[in-house]
Amino acid sequence: MRKDRMFWSTAALSMVFLIHFGFTISTVGTQGVDVCATCHVNATCEEKADGHKVCNCMYGFVGNGRTHCQDKDECQIGANKICGNHTACHNTYGSFYCTCLTGYHPSNNMATFIPNDGTFCDDVDECLVQGICGEGAQCSNIQGSFNCRCQVGYQLENGQEPFRPSQDKSYCTAVDCGPPQSAAHTVRLSFTGTSYLSQAVFGCSEGFRWKSGNTTAVCGAERVWEGPSLVCEEIKCGDPPVFPQATHQWNGSTAVGSRVEYFCNEGLWPMGGEHMSVCGGHGSWTNVTLQCKEVDCGEPPSFPHAAMLWNQSSRVGAQVHYQCNVGFYNAGKGNVSLCTTDGYWDPVDILCQEVDCGEPPSFSHAAMLWNQSSRVGAQVHYQCHVGFYNAGKGNVSLCTTDGSWDPVDILCQALCGPAPWLPHAVVEWQNGTVAVHRCQDGYRSRTGSNISLCGPAQTWHAATLVCREVKPPISKAEVFNESCLRWKAEMNGGHHEHYTVQFVGSRAYQKAFQDKQMLVFKSGANRPELCMNLLPGTNYSINITAQTANFSLTISANTSIQAPPVPHVTFRDVEGSCPTLGLHRTIHPQDAISIYQVFVLLLEGKVVFDCSSPHTPHFYGCQEPCQEYVAAEVQLAGTGRKLFFTVGDHQWYGGYYNAPLENGKDYYIILRAVSQWAGVRKQYCVIWAKVKGASYIIESVTLLTGGSIGLVAFIVLMGYSYTWYCKKQ
Repeated sequence: MRKDRMFWSTAALSMVFLIHFGFTISTVGTQGVDVCATCHVNATCEEKADGHKVCNCMYGFVGNGRTHCQDKDECQIGANKICGNHTACHNTYGSFYCTCLTGYHPSNNMATFIPNDGTFCDDVDECLVQGICGEGAQCSNIQGSFNCRCQVGYQLENGQEPFRPSQDKSYCTAVDCGPPQSAAHTVRLSFTGTSYLSQAVFGCSEGFRWKSGNTTAVCGAERVWEGPSLVCEEIKCGDPPVFPQATHQWNGSTAVGSRVEYFCNEGLWPMGGEHMSVCGGHGSWTNVTLQCKEVDCGEPPSFPHAAMLWNQSSRVGAQVHYQCNVGFYNAGKGNVSLCTTDGYWDPVDILCQEVDCGEPPSFSHAAMLWNQSSRVGAQVHYQCHVGFYNAGKGNVSLCTTDGSWDPVDILCQALCGPAPWLPHAVVEWQNGTVAVHRCQDGYRSRTGSNISLCGPAQTWHAATLVCREVKPPISKAEVFNESCLRWKAEMNGGHHEHYTVQFVGSRAYQKAFQDKQMLVFKSGANRPELCMNLLPGTNYSINITAQTANFSLTISANTSIQAPPVPHVTFRDVEGSCPTLGLHRTIHPQDAISIYQVFVLLLEGKVVFDCSSPHTPHFYGCQEPCQEYVAAEVQLAGTGRKLFFTVGDHQWYGGYYNAPLENGKDYYIILRAVSQWAGVRKQYCVIWAKVKGASYIIESVTLLTGGSIGLVAFIVLMGYSYTWYCKKQ
């Protein structure tokens, strides 16, 4: 019905124009005048049945046919009347054409149409586009548009329903109730998750039992757990039982797991049976079978070389004391035994051994006169060596009953006093008249005598030994310029040194990589330097060995990474909604730490791009309009030598959305390659392509170089706007 009505309206309109604006000129009285020669350039000449000729303006023009035929604006009566519903009318010189409004498409699948061919505008079902509402959302088509609502189990973020993701920036997220809360005195037995309709099952804790309520909690659509309503009551056993001839020890608790321990009364000892009662899960105490009997420990044990002090009592608590005989000492740790409740005397750690003072102490510069006896009362005499005298008050020591030698006040001093002190030297040996010196550790002798002598006047003639510090052959090693090695050398012998330098390189991001090299050379320099072929992005362990001095030093160094190798990219100037770009690249060891990022820059107003910036804007994170965003991020590890990428294919690459380009806009597509490791980042950028819109005039384009790559463009755009959809390549 709509097609027929539109066709009739257009035909009727043409008929009105012909009747109203026709202009007839009679040839009567004007013989010799050619009427057709006087018609307007936008008019046609027609001859009627009666022989008269008439000038009529062409279709799309109005006037008298002779002096003027001006353009007729067909759209002035309204787009709905001339083009149909959901249309826009566009007047042209001498004609017009129709287009469908946003959200509708023409039945002839052409961008423009004339209504007399039966074309009409029908609603576009946007819900046929998969994922147009996003995850967890349901699409419903309406005339000229569509609406989105969250499905059950999802909730709307940033807005209200109904919504459109591209317009409202709203989206649906899965319901997450978080961990369920346990009720009092309960434990969680099972748990299926925190999403919608997830369940958690609870039970009563140990010592409690179910009283009422539901044991299951369910995650609801409002992100709240529904339940559980479980109520648990504590299990009680009451007071423990009482037994004759026994007492019990109890903390007063009657809860499950509480314990009561029973003990026989004083003077009785247990004959056997269970002496512990426990409150069980059924609310009752376990049975106690303890049996008690009067205790008699009998006569206490005796020990060699020890006397026993005892009052003849063998009942519980009776004591017996032991004492070692004269000339013996207790080598154990005790001397008292008790009659215990189990009918036995408590074990006593007593061991009487004969006193032995052992070898007497020795004193510096003194001889010891001793008959080798170390029993109680034995003596030892001390006498100072020749050249020394006793500066103390005694020289005799006795072996005492406590097994030690009596302290003796003897001090043998040299006639010249202590040996003289030499810088950085120690006394290796002396006898009061002679002292031998040596250099202390870390120093060595260079000149002089190492012997000091005690003269007749009881004064030392000091040694002339000079000790100098021994410095390590290799120190202060360092790597400079990431390729050269230098260190400080100590030539203690004054000769050239033979060096061996070994270095091993490894990479955390390339497990199979290893770089081993070894260099051997000879040098007498105080600060040798050696340049090596160290590879970038590598951890090195470098060992330097001085072969003559038999000394090694190991240091570590890290070389920085390089910028990723530049791929072969051909700049393309393309038109269309979904250009596919390609590149060839070289496989490189840094691929494990390298990525490609595809930037889309809208050339509208002033646009500046900084290649060295770590900023990676997301399409959904920028303000409208989106001037710059990352459309894709590709890890180079596992990527082949060739890479093809279609701009605007609605896919996600490395967490970035490859958004469709807007028609009528101009874009630059920039490829940025980044290598990053150990806190160092290297990158470069190349312009991959320029995508042109439907119509454009470029006023100026400037490419900035230097520390970063920038693009500045001023662009005037004309044309129409619609959404591009691309298929993934």
